[in-house]
Amino acid sequence: MAGERRHAGTAYIVAPDSGAGPGVVVLHSWWGLTPFFRSVADRLADAGFVALAPDLFTGETATTPGEAKALLEGSDATAMAELVRSSVTVLRGLPATPEGPVGVVGFSMGASLGLWVASREPDAVGCVSAFYGTTDVDFAPMRAAVQVHVAELDELESDDAVVEMEANMRLVGVDVEVHRYPGTAHWFFESDRAIAHSPEAAEQAWARTLELLHRHLDAAPET
Repeated sequence: MAGERRHAGTAYIVAPDSGAGPGVVVLHSWWGLTPFFRSVADRLADAGFVALAPDLFTGETATTPGEAKALLEGSDATAMAELVRSSVTVLRGLPATPEGPVGVVGFSMGASLGLWVASREPDAVGCVSAFYGTTDVDFAPMRAAVQVHVAELDELESDDAVVEMEANMRLVGVDVEVHRYPGTAHWFFESDRAIAHSPEAAEQAWARTLELLHRHLDAAPET
């Protein structure tokens, strides 16, 4: 079980029992910073990382797609992007994290933001695990390794967008791997979305995410 858990301003921060470890920013989807996304941070701490999950909607959460869409449409995109950028900076500067880049784990909207910040802060982000989310930014500055987790039956994210993003990344030399999960839908990783959750696919994607983070951030392996 991980160590101290606390809210800090507009973020949820959790450290492993050791009190220190490589940093990982967790970026929630359009549901807001719900208990599920806090649990993702907790699981990362259990794996040896210091996790920081910024609250991109400043306390608001949604339970239905309609509510979530309204939250997203009513948000300040620029302020949200800057909060992601500052979260990376804050996490890197904590005494509990070592010098060097941090990782990012993002979901849907959060995946897009994670890829965005990796391209804007190439020295600060070492790897990104992006769940069912894409972006069309300039990937040339990016140094992070990227892992993309794609639902086969995704009504919100087209496979064409994934293919185009992967091609653009490879064109400029980004280290990218794309994993597709047969029979899954958008939100397949999220256990609180019963209609879409796929436990087997989620577990496989989680194992791949931890392997990516350990490989690029030099965290101690799980015991």
